[in-house]
Amino acid sequence: QVQLVESGGGLVQAGGSLRLSCAASGRTFSAMGWFRQAPGKEHEFVALMSWNGGTIYYAASVKGRFTISRDNAKNTVYLQMNSLKPEDTTVYYCAALSSGRLLTRTHRSYDYWGQGTQVTVSS
Repeated sequence: QVQLVESGGGLVQAGGSLRLSCAASGRTFSAMGWFRQAPGKEHEFVALMSWNGGTIYYAASVKGRFTISRDNAKNTVYLQMNSLKPEDTTVYYCAALSSGRLLTRTHRSYDYWGQGTQVTVSS
């Protein structure tokens, strides 16, 4: 059974940093991604990393501030978020693409999802 368990959200002042973690179990994947979703809106792509770590994509809104990485030994993917802005406030989700699937920024293509973690950036 596939499980994605997130942790690391919280409250931080603008300009601060947070690191989100996503521990994956159950199988291997084509890629792991991070998305965020504001109330009443679609999931917004944030970042993705291929399973072998060779391909990384970022949304323009976070490029240069956020870094996606992984620890293979722990089967965990991280999202290091620096220089946080109030507009980064929302719920963040990790997601996984099944093995063999093409890399994509489209949230509907992802097969597995974490429970979500709230990130709040105060001004």
